[in-house]
Amino acid sequence: MPSRLVVLVSGDGTNLQALIDAAGDAAYGAEVVAVGADREGIEGLARAERAGIATFVRKVGDYGTRADWDAALTEAVAEHRPDVVVLAGFMKLVGASFLERFEGRVVNTHPALCPSFPGTSGPADALAYGVKVTGATLFVVDAGVDTGAIIAQTTVPVEDADDVESLHARIKTAERAMLVESVGRMAREGISVENRRVRFGAR
Repeated sequence: MPSRLVVLVSGDGTNLQALIDAAGDAAYGAEVVAVGADREGIEGLARAERAGIATFVRKVGDYGTRADWDAALTEAVAEHRPDVVVLAGFMKLVGASFLERFEGRVVNTHPALCPSFPGTSGPADALAYGVKVTGATLFVVDAGVDTGAIIAQTTVPVEDADDVESLHARIKTAERAMLVESVGRMAREGISVENRRVRFGAR
């Protein structure tokens, strides 16, 4: 049976689309069974609906506290029995109850080579620092900000003519390919994490 992926999005869903496309090949080993979002009316949800994939929305503003929202999001995801939860451009930090429920199964990408340049401005920070190589990281989500155990990384050279937009565009292309390849390997092979070192082949 293919691994069950639940993907959470907040915007256009280009990484989601790449996963949907990859999952169209049975050899990929995974299927996107549901797509969740923190707001309505976004292209990411529309992509899922066009593909016949179940969707749900849990907006922070609909709940009295952030913990209440986190609990509701946790239950919504759990209904779809995920093997892996992919945060694909999901612009909210998930909380303790979510991470406890899906421990070791939540992954996210960051547009920099962790642990360098965490946070929301990774490409800009890399460019401002003057690095010659940057890239993207796929990691197991923990309670920190871009601090989880690293599953995979891909490098992108910084060109002399780069501005933030051009650099980020090339990072996103490399990030998407890394995400698809690595999630597929997780589905087919599994992963193990020991002392922050992630290895494929836990199955």
